[in-house]
Amino acid sequence: MNLNRFYINYTLIIFCILLYPNTILHAQDVGWKNLLQNNKLDNFKQLNGEAEFKLENGILVGISKLNTPNSFLATKKRYSDFILEFEVKVDFGLNSGVQFRSESISTYMDGRVHGYQCEIETSQRKWAGGIYDEARRGWLYPLTRNKKGQDAFVNGTWNAYRIEAIGSEIITYVNGIQASNLIDEVTSEGFIAFQVHGISNPKDEGKKVKWRNIRVLTVDLENNRMISSNLAPQISYLENKLTKEEKRLGYRMLWDGKSIQGWRGVKLKDFPKKGWVIENGILTVEASNGAESKNGGDIVTLETFRNFELNIDFLLTESANSGIKYFVKPDLNKEDGSAIGLEFQILDDQKHPDAKMGKNGNRTVGSLYDLIRAENKTSGSRGKNFKGIDQWNNARILVKGGKVEHWLNHVKVVEFNRFSQVFKALVEKSKYEKWDGFGRWPDGVILLQDHGDKVSFKNIKIREF
Repeated sequence: MNLNRFYINYTLIIFCILLYPNTILHAQDVGWKNLLQNNKLDNFKQLNGEAEFKLENGILVGISKLNTPNSFLATKKRYSDFILEFEVKVDFGLNSGVQFRSESISTYMDGRVHGYQCEIETSQRKWAGGIYDEARRGWLYPLTRNKKGQDAFVNGTWNAYRIEAIGSEIITYVNGIQASNLIDEVTSEGFIAFQVHGISNPKDEGKKVKWRNIRVLTVDLENNRMISSNLAPQISYLENKLTKEEKRLGYRMLWDGKSIQGWRGVKLKDFPKKGWVIENGILTVEASNGAESKNGGDIVTLETFRNFELNIDFLLTESANSGIKYFVKPDLNKEDGSAIGLEFQILDDQKHPDAKMGKNGNRTVGSLYDLIRAENKTSGSRGKNFKGIDQWNNARILVKGGKVEHWLNHVKVVEFNRFSQVFKALVEKSKYEKWDGFGRWPDGVILLQDHGDKVSFKNIKIREF
């Protein structure tokens, strides 16, 4: 080896690293664009509220203002697939977020900004990094099933965020920890915007949220995906189809979205000839004056289930009543009315009288009907996370041995052990007392209830353990 040549080359490399550190050490940064170019806001426009946005030494600062709606500083450029990185620091008590693939059009709520938002918050709820659908569908990905993601955000300091929006896959990271793992196809393009949330408490006026090192990548995205030490549970909003991850985990469609295959009337050998309609991937029980099982009647699966995770999207009309039942014995009830089994209650709590019947609210939406009231089991969260009437809501029922959970829009609202003495005591004080072994049968069919009100279902999928 020519040592003189070696030392010359080595010295040249060191010299280049010192003189051009960004070129040598950050070759992976090729293609990234700084959104705060020339330390100006010329490429942005403010929408909706009147909170102040300004630049301070290359840092974007949003300042909360009393009695003005949510304020957004939006890019003039639209983005489809991208990776966005930024650091954020927010005063305690102030809520914020970053919009992406978002819109503001005059024909939608007079120009109100709507679309995906990556959450920035300091509350005990700990949903920072979750995905909210601003002014549209509400929470798409709360962090209720991602404990590691909940603990990623640190109050009082700078936090590093990363949003990867590639096709229908949206993944967020907070300080290198995967927070959200969402599959959704509703919006594929829109602007990016930085939010200062509206406030009503004078004590919050003047609080600040700050962003720095804001950059976006729109090329070579697959090769720039981040690898994290954790994998956030995937939540999919695809219509009547499974993702690769769901297939890997063993999910299958319990209803195919187009036929009556796998289902029958609870008191029939075949599917009901009336009362149920299949259209555009949606299964709807028709209204019939609120009479229980008097029109088409309940429908049940042909298969029985023991240990499973069931996901169903449902849409309630005003004043409607229905239910999802499991561990159902179809032939047990010889009288009029619905078949007997455990029930995830589906109800308009505000306008249906059943909400005030039973005991202590145990007939409200999400409840274990007539036995256990649905209530938020996530510390620091607000309400049951019900999205409302004429909106799609998600029911998730998880059964492992005796342990049973009800989840409403990805927030746990009921948990119990069906083999416990507590559960047995609840049954003995309920309308189910006369059914021997109620709720403790080893298996049963799954039922969708005809309670005489119009209710729709879709995206019915299950996996067994």
